[in-house]
Amino acid sequence: MIDRHHSTRRRSVVVAALLTLGFALCLCIGAPPSATARSYQRISGEGSSWAANAIDAMRVNVRKFGITVDYNPSGSTAGRKNFLNGTVDFAASDIPFQLNPEDGSAPEKPAPNSYAYIPVVAGGTSFMYNLQINGKRVTNLRLSGQNISKIFTGTITMWNDPAIQADNPGLVMPARTIVPVVRSDGSGSSAQFTMWMISQYPDIWNDFCNRAGKAPACGYTSFYPTISGMIAQSGDLGIAGYVSQGFAEGAIGYVNYSYALGSQFPVVKLLNKAGYYTEPTPQNVAVSLLQAKINTDATDPAVYLTQQLDGVYNDTDSRNYPLSSYSYFILPTTVAGQFNTDKGQTLGAFTYYAMCEAQQDSASLGYSPLPINLVQAGFDQIRKIPGVVVKDIDVTTCHNPTFSPDGSNLLADTAPKPQACDQQGAYQCPDGTAGVSNVPTAILASAQIPVAAPTGDATPAATPTGDGTPAAAPSGEGTPAANGTPAANGTPAANGAPAAGGAPTTTTPAGGNASPNGSGSKAFVPVLLVPTGQNCDPDSGTCPAASGAPAPAAAAPAAVSPVASAVLPQSSGWNTSLALMLLIVVLTIGLVLAPAVAWRHLSNKAPA
Repeated sequence: MIDRHHSTRRRSVVVAALLTLGFALCLCIGAPPSATARSYQRISGEGSSWAANAIDAMRVNVRKFGITVDYNPSGSTAGRKNFLNGTVDFAASDIPFQLNPEDGSAPEKPAPNSYAYIPVVAGGTSFMYNLQINGKRVTNLRLSGQNISKIFTGTITMWNDPAIQADNPGLVMPARTIVPVVRSDGSGSSAQFTMWMISQYPDIWNDFCNRAGKAPACGYTSFYPTISGMIAQSGDLGIAGYVSQGFAEGAIGYVNYSYALGSQFPVVKLLNKAGYYTEPTPQNVAVSLLQAKINTDATDPAVYLTQQLDGVYNDTDSRNYPLSSYSYFILPTTVAGQFNTDKGQTLGAFTYYAMCEAQQDSASLGYSPLPINLVQAGFDQIRKIPGVVVKDIDVTTCHNPTFSPDGSNLLADTAPKPQACDQQGAYQCPDGTAGVSNVPTAILASAQIPVAAPTGDATPAATPTGDGTPAAAPSGEGTPAANGTPAANGTPAANGAPAAGGAPTTTTPAGGNASPNGSGSKAFVPVLLVPTGQNCDPDSGTCPAASGAPAPAAAAPAAVSPVASAVLPQSSGWNTSLALMLLIVVLTIGLVLAPAVAWRHLSNKAPA
């Protein structure tokens, strides 16, 4: 019995050894060949909520390369502060470091030559609103810059103010109190907005500054002053979340255009210097930023690649959106705090990706891709990051949808002219904007452009374009929209065709008011993220095949696409390895089972 017990134990050990050997051989011989994996360190950033939707899309898509990026959209001021404190590896800010702030706040003091700026996303600061007339949602509101300034300084307090009524001849404005919603945190968006008001309407701003008790420091500010009647919320997400609630009818706040798209809410069409009311579509922003002056003094990192926007404010192109701008990454150029060269390798790969493949997703998220000059200059700054794997990238292989291989700005070239009814005057377009571009608003007959009588062949007369030249009204992609009425973002408006007699229909999609949950409520929906891109290399920014232009911004938020997994290349030896693996499995099974069968056979014959 003892011998049999020992024999059984020996056989168990042999069986276990054979199983282990067999599976090890299967794994070693049968596994597909793989590329040498890079070792990336987890990195963190903080700052702009204005740019957060674009940054979040980048963060999600680089996971397929093994890159993990944490980002806190706490506001530009907090991002710059914590970058200086060394508690994050990079910052995102809508404005540069405030070396000499105009609002009396303490100066920021970055160490000389310790940082670099790269513009990373372009877009428009929009005015998202929640307004109804006779129980019907307003989606086509228009405002002059002066009226916007008076609303956000407490001078105009009612939606039926005669000045607002003059902007909207097709609507009968309701007697409802206006509730301005501003940022409660230190915000680059607030700084950009107040900078624009100071440039264009200094008397309105200075009067407000005095009433708010901020004089004599009445320069532009990241901390928006508040007075009675205003609501303050943290971040673009906080403002969009408040404005979109059912109880917030009458509210209006300033956010990046992408938040209005994701919330399925409209934005104001803002009057420009050419006399047209426009919204910050990617095309209009691209046109506007042609007039931005970018500081090219590379000897002074405190200002290199920063923007000066007076030319944008005063641009007379009919497509201009006056509050168009860039947001920056602030990158470390020295090792300090928690930042080291291993993190520098990861940050370099991430920012190379941000300048190339990530730009393909910009338009679908409500931003505008960067022009060629800023991409090229951004590469030079990325190469200053300690530990970065420097890549010489040909921008023509970057697949950035803004520019062609010869460097011309495609978005600016293809941006459609505004419609005739978007011109300041007696007419008004019914088309919705931003997140409800497919929901028109009924307008008064007196504000409708007269429709020419049909010709003998029953072909309707073409609608004049914004520059007064008769032409078929183009959609954003150059295709005539349904029934000749282009949608605000270039997509044919659902149910937006003029009804008989020229009056627009007011039918909304199922669910009422285009609510995200289909129930008619206006509960806030977190902003859409990432269309899946190609599996491009984050270090080089190049993709295996040319990519088409991004899809135009949709009228409703698209579902989040799954992130594509990177597929390792497989050699022709894989089929051979598979056969070997199967052979090893068969042999292993034979080696395991044969002794057991033999032992059982012999033990049955042994004498008792």
